[in-house]
Amino acid sequence: MAWNALWTILGVMLVFLALGVPISYSIGISSLAAILATVSADAAVVTAAQRIFVGMSRFSLTAIPFFILAGNIMNKGGIAIRLINFAKLFTGRIPGALAHTNAVANMLFGAISGSGTAAASAMGSIIGPIEEEEGYDRDFSAAANIATAPTGLLIPPSNVMITFSLVSGGTSVAALFMAGYIPGILWGLACMLVIFFFAKKRGYRSTKRYSASEKVKVFFQAIPCLLMIIIVIGGIISGIFTATEGSVVAVVYSLILSLFFYRSIKLTELPKIFLDSAEMTGIIIFLIGVSSIMSWVMAFTGIPSAVSEAMLSISNNRYVILFIINILLLVIGTFMDMTPACLIFTPIFLPICQKLGMNTVHFGIMMIFNLCIGTITPPVGTTLFVGVKVGKTKIENVIKPLLLYFTAIFIVLLLVSYVPILSLWLPGLLGYV
Repeated sequence: MAWNALWTILGVMLVFLALGVPISYSIGISSLAAILATVSADAAVVTAAQRIFVGMSRFSLTAIPFFILAGNIMNKGGIAIRLINFAKLFTGRIPGALAHTNAVANMLFGAISGSGTAAASAMGSIIGPIEEEEGYDRDFSAAANIATAPTGLLIPPSNVMITFSLVSGGTSVAALFMAGYIPGILWGLACMLVIFFFAKKRGYRSTKRYSASEKVKVFFQAIPCLLMIIIVIGGIISGIFTATEGSVVAVVYSLILSLFFYRSIKLTELPKIFLDSAEMTGIIIFLIGVSSIMSWVMAFTGIPSAVSEAMLSISNNRYVILFIINILLLVIGTFMDMTPACLIFTPIFLPICQKLGMNTVHFGIMMIFNLCIGTITPPVGTTLFVGVKVGKTKIENVIKPLLLYFTAIFIVLLLVSYVPILSLWLPGLLGYV
């Protein structure tokens, strides 16, 4: 029964996706098709409706719309340019200084907004023209921006971590937030090594030097932006407020910063920001609701245990199984967005990894890392498309320079998968695991 249900789900879903049906409808219809072989149509429809409402009626989901709103406010609030200037203080005159600045700024902006797409858009549109003026190849600049943008999905706050927390049965959001720091930073540093290699080869050097007074000015301008990380993340991990309350704090702080401190957003622009945030929230929450049907179908038909037994029959070696799961997640990430992939495949792969003795937080970071790579790979890579658009280039032109970045990122992925301490050290230090 389990395998029939699994093939039905995958078969129907792929057909609908190929026809251009939205992923949420594809998930719901394929789940219903799988369960109709076991229960009556009336019972299946009623249960499906119940699961949608149960899936969406969780208080912790309230954090998602607020973090989305905070990210949109920051994206339009002039924070990007201040972070770019701040990042320049660290890159100095090393080969490819502006591209390194892009990488550091993406990590900082991602840590504030929690969005890889927003980081690619904001940073690429500002620093891209500056790089072009200094003689940087447009494809090189776009590839560096694209490769480093997803670090914001690993460095907290991150909506996909909240989603994983829900679907994994209540894993601590604070633990996941802390676990993402080192893998996210390693991703960024690996990309910076590649940037250094390309830049030295092509002779990209910056001649600009900041005076001491300029450095002080830039530093103080960036402090209010950087304080958000301390206030929001620090508040969550110290127990002052929950992740949901922290998301509200992020919205209020970003509004005060953009409206009154930097004065980069007008009151008349807020309705458009609210509307965009509401649309994105609606998509994500509906996806979570519909995926609850699939989770119930999987549990009812015994799909997770069947897949677990099949994979463990291939090998009992922990490293082999983890490698197979990584490859499968990488393939899944190429054609499926992060949220639905997380919702669908967590119930399948998590039990397998738990049988191998893997910590749930460690698995969550490994899974999110894999799916982050999917955001910069065709055909569904949203961050890739945004990066190409703001970089004023073509996908076929950036794929070649991106291959070396992919190699570096994959090496970091293997380290994160096989060395648990990289993910668990910070949460363990704070007593979460």
